[in-house]
Amino acid sequence: MSLEIIKGIKNYSAEKSGVVATIGTFDGIHLGHQSILRELSLSASRKKSGALAITFEPHPRVLVTPDSPPPLLTCINEKARLLSEYLDGTLLVIEFNKQLMNLTAEEFTKYYLIDELNINKLVVGYDHAFGKDRSGTINDLMGLSRKYSFDLQIVDPVIVDGRPISSTRIRHVIAENNLSPAVELLGHPYIIAGKVKKGIGLGAKIGFPTANLEYSPRKLLPEDGVYSCLAEYNGRKYDGMMFIGKNYFNPAAGKSVEVNIFDFKENVYDEELFCYPGVFIRKGRKFGSEEELVKQLREDKKSVLMLKE
Repeated sequence: MSLEIIKGIKNYSAEKSGVVATIGTFDGIHLGHQSILRELSLSASRKKSGALAITFEPHPRVLVTPDSPPPLLTCINEKARLLSEYLDGTLLVIEFNKQLMNLTAEEFTKYYLIDELNINKLVVGYDHAFGKDRSGTINDLMGLSRKYSFDLQIVDPVIVDGRPISSTRIRHVIAENNLSPAVELLGHPYIIAGKVKKGIGLGAKIGFPTANLEYSPRKLLPEDGVYSCLAEYNGRKYDGMMFIGKNYFNPAAGKSVEVNIFDFKENVYDEELFCYPGVFIRKGRKFGSEEELVKQLREDKKSVLMLKE
């Protein structure tokens, strides 16, 4: 797959023949989103045109419901990383601002989809809503597709346990400390990305160097504790273990996300890591000494390595 990422609609050059597009927040890139992306790719292939996924930054609810925006399953860099697995085409990131928020459904369709992006076909999910206050419905979109002469495809939901998969549903599952069933609904490992920042250096001192991730404050983190994990750097994945929670040796740091990468010697300060927590190993706790911590970390690593056998 090859994914081009473009930030800002003015940086996008519309194809003369039109593109097949989809649009949404795509938080999580879950199985429902993946179904839409498959249909997008198939349609683009049939029409011999480009495939375009349009998303927004920040999440629209940051402006629409500023007192209660949802925590994010995927920040924009995580979203782009996952989309590269499912889309051969272009990801267009549009700034969501007050001007865009106040466009009616028709204004948004004409200005963005027709005048600026020159779409040939739009592929959306069954519950797609758009325009000011999400007042534009699927029925409205059907009428607009006829008025502005573009094809429209509505993709059915993906049903698991009798209910459609949605980002809201997955957030609730993770908030209930259930990462494993959330991963089943996502259809891929959970992802936590961030630049590596300097910590207090305790990990290196005791033989378990950790990469401390500078994650987004809006990121929905799984339950505190120790996990097996994969860490991705420069396109290569490494086994390791991850700690999420309060580091009692560095309480001023707040909630930490720290990754000990096995058999890894590279300097990754200020570099971006994509990390994927796996099996929950144990809860976090306070240790009486560095020696006690080292003993537990050795047991943790042994537990993680046993998962590979």
